[in-house]
Amino acid sequence: MDSRRSSLTIILVLGSFLASACGAVGGSPTSATPTPLPIVAADIEIVAEGRIMPRESVQLAFTVPGQVAEVLVEEGDQVEDGQVVARLENREELEAAIANAEVELLAAQQALDKLNQDVALARAEVVRTIAAVNREVRDAQYQLDNFTIPTNQANLTAMDAVFQMKQRLDQARDAFEPYKYRASGNDTREDLKEKLDQAQSDYNSAVRRLEYETRLEEAHARLDQALLDYQALQSGPDPDDLAAAQARLNAAKATLESARAARADLDLLATISGTVVKLDLIVGQQVSPGVPVMQIADFSQMYAETDDLDEIEVVEVSEGQAATVIPDSLPDLEIVGTVESIGQVFEEKRGDITYTARILLSEVDPRLRWGMTVEVTFKK
Repeated sequence: MDSRRSSLTIILVLGSFLASACGAVGGSPTSATPTPLPIVAADIEIVAEGRIMPRESVQLAFTVPGQVAEVLVEEGDQVEDGQVVARLENREELEAAIANAEVELLAAQQALDKLNQDVALARAEVVRTIAAVNREVRDAQYQLDNFTIPTNQANLTAMDAVFQMKQRLDQARDAFEPYKYRASGNDTREDLKEKLDQAQSDYNSAVRRLEYETRLEEAHARLDQALLDYQALQSGPDPDDLAAAQARLNAAKATLESARAARADLDLLATISGTVVKLDLIVGQQVSPGVPVMQIADFSQMYAETDDLDEIEVVEVSEGQAATVIPDSLPDLEIVGTVESIGQVFEEKRGDITYTARILLSEVDPRLRWGMTVEVTFKK
């Protein structure tokens, strides 16, 4: 550690040669054993280089691209947190989008309200549907009850009967095909034609039976659905309709929020209270998102910040510890400060591990400027 960084008063008691000489008195020189004396260290003052810093500073940037319409501050102006300091163009277009979104939001809300109001009407419609489907069930059941199943299909389901009768019909047609154009008096032709006609009749019966059963099943399914719809309406609107109306309302709200957010993005807001220290913005300028155009600093409190504490020194510094700060440009000015924070993250500089400490100054001298170099002395 060099003289700039610390001062160390070391008291050395050196007496090895004296101990040897004293040991010779009253005894043999070979029997004297020098006793090493410890090195006593006095208090250490840690001195480090630093800079004057404001309490807080921020760089402001637009979040969207655009052309600057208004610059509402100048360098040196005082601003408040949340104050609009600049605006981009295109506000009229976004105002129109907001108006349209508000109209859609109103319509979506009215649709949802109407859906809730129309529950009674929907329930009445479902009751009419139940009555109509009951008639369909009755008619389909009557047709099926009055249908006579051929004996060769009695032990088959309707679907199996259609498959088997179709297979027999195809076989009968294949058998008849070679005799199709024979004379009508041909016995073989007449016999095969009779089998074909019977196979066709059996197939037609199987299809008709399947139609009747299917019609009845469909009617029952519609009736079951109508009854479910009726039960659902007992506690309010149809869940699907309600979900769709709510989704429309949510989409309208999201659209309105998005339009309002887009309008808000046109405004550049101060995020802290302080002084405009840098302004890179003029009316008509094209800006890009994320590119800083303004800087604000809070000089209500001033700090000395040093990143010059190595790993040996940092353990001797603690939060709340007193320190004195002397600006290099104002050597006669000594300001008392208190360590407010010590960084947890290290940096490596020229092979040394260093940490940053932040010292709150007890007073703000008007001659101090951001970035001035200072000497910080940490008191024991």
